[in-house]
Amino acid sequence: MIPFFKIDEKIERASDIALKKASEQFKKIDEITEYNQLKVLSAFINNGVSESHFVSTTGYGYGDRGRETLDKIWAEVFGAEDALVRHNFTCGTHTLATALFGVLRPGDKMLSVTGTPYDTIHNVIGISGSGMGSLKEFGVAYDEVPLKDDRLDYEAIEKAVDESVTMVYIQRSRGYELRPSLLIEEIERVVKIAKKKNPSVIVMVDNCYGEFVQKKEPCDVGADLCAGSLIKNAGGGIASTGGYIAGRHDLVEKCAYRLTTPGLGKEVGATLGHNRELYMGLFYAPHTVGEALKSAVYISALFSGFGFKTTPAYDAERGDIVQSLGLENEERLVAFCKGIQSGSPIDSYLSPEPWDMPGYDSKVVMAAGAFTMGSSIELSADAPIREPFYAWIQGGLTFHSAKICAMLAAQQMLERGLLDV
Repeated sequence: MIPFFKIDEKIERASDIALKKASEQFKKIDEITEYNQLKVLSAFINNGVSESHFVSTTGYGYGDRGRETLDKIWAEVFGAEDALVRHNFTCGTHTLATALFGVLRPGDKMLSVTGTPYDTIHNVIGISGSGMGSLKEFGVAYDEVPLKDDRLDYEAIEKAVDESVTMVYIQRSRGYELRPSLLIEEIERVVKIAKKKNPSVIVMVDNCYGEFVQKKEPCDVGADLCAGSLIKNAGGGIASTGGYIAGRHDLVEKCAYRLTTPGLGKEVGATLGHNRELYMGLFYAPHTVGEALKSAVYISALFSGFGFKTTPAYDAERGDIVQSLGLENEERLVAFCKGIQSGSPIDSYLSPEPWDMPGYDSKVVMAAGAFTMGSSIELSADAPIREPFYAWIQGGLTFHSAKICAMLAAQQMLERGLLDV
């Protein structure tokens, strides 16, 4: 029997079965986690990290050794020439927008080869919204290559990339789509196709949710830029805010000019005491991502055992930490999120309800009892209230706490007559 929580015996038995199913995947995750942890540790040692790197700076932030060394470590870990890691990136979308505006100019063309990007980037590109301040308003053209049967259409990508394309944009994670997230091998294939058709094209990867899921990162396989959020994988559950951009030195410098101002770039920006948590976050990130992956595999195994559609399947190879769960109707969807919230360490007493959320075109229900607001490396479950009523689950700082959250979600559904066990 599980102590501290009231869980029906039938759900406990289902959990035991799910754990047995997941055991082989857990071994693979541990092997990847160890590799990435050693890679990060090696970078820390190679760059001589010391207490002095955690000293806070104010004002202009000139000569901040901690900031400069963190960029070097990040570049080494992510297989890049340079990196820009800052606490004043407000979110993943802000980080991606900084990279896009940093390297694209009026008359350039951006080509998304993974279909339409994630909802919150639409306003940045100018696909939807007022268009005020978008790339489109600044004269940057946009086109996309639709997915084919939810997978990359390599033949169409090859046809679409020509001399007119300035940037090939790849979204690694699925967003609110049911297509599989991209494996690093698929990203490498796109890079080769794009560079063959147009050697000067910039390949940029939205790496959110994908860091440390595999042994290689996008820049390791030829991507020119990758970017992500520090309150997702790369912050390890320690960073309280921020984002990163890594890639070619000249492109990272342009991004730094966009973030601050031309001529100053990376040379300014007080760290205000954030260095320690950014270093710690990176150090913890491989292990934390491993815990999140185990949580996703377990949830997939548990709820597929209850007869629900899950993607990825529990035994599938993964390119990100996101788990999608088909709950068939709004009632089940909301009950599941309520159960996840009830097992969260923060705000467990709250009951999530669907609401209008900035950047989304449908009401969203979100369970997120996190130490850091909006953190999606901590266990969260969210979903737009629209067919086919899938929940998108990500994170889990510790597998065992995520496991009980999943069981409480099943319990909530069972008590409402929404689960057959």
